[in-house]
Amino acid sequence: MSAWQIQELTLADYEAVMELWNSTPGVRATESREEFERILSRNPGLSCVIREGDRILGGIFCCHDGRRGYLYHLAVAPSYRRQGLARAMVDHCLAKLKQIGITRCTLFVLADNVEGAAFWKHCGWRERVDLKAMAMDL
Repeated sequence: MSAWQIQELTLADYEAVMELWNSTPGVRATESREEFERILSRNPGLSCVIREGDRILGGIFCCHDGRRGYLYHLAVAPSYRRQGLARAMVDHCLAKLKQIGITRCTLFVLADNVEGAAFWKHCGWRERVDLKAMAMDL
């Protein structure tokens, strides 16, 4: 059995977690180091990684806007998938959001990420078909 632990995601994890996220099919992480730091500082203690020793096995961003929580970039290293790590990180983040009074959480899944969508549905999340996501680069 693995001796992994959930720990807070920190700026020191930037390179390793970005590599994990961007090597995972269906995950697209584009945050610069400055954006990464800003997200962590505006949402202290919410994002997490799973470590085994010094190695990062999984990671997730967790944020909120004061009303709703948001999860981004959930990924687990391939050889550690289907062992409950992803669900453990999600549960950890949702508990942290609940502690600060956030009552709903939203996430975005890339339209072609069939495996990701199946994971979220399996975990009890529902697809919102009444909304369309829109964005503008500033």
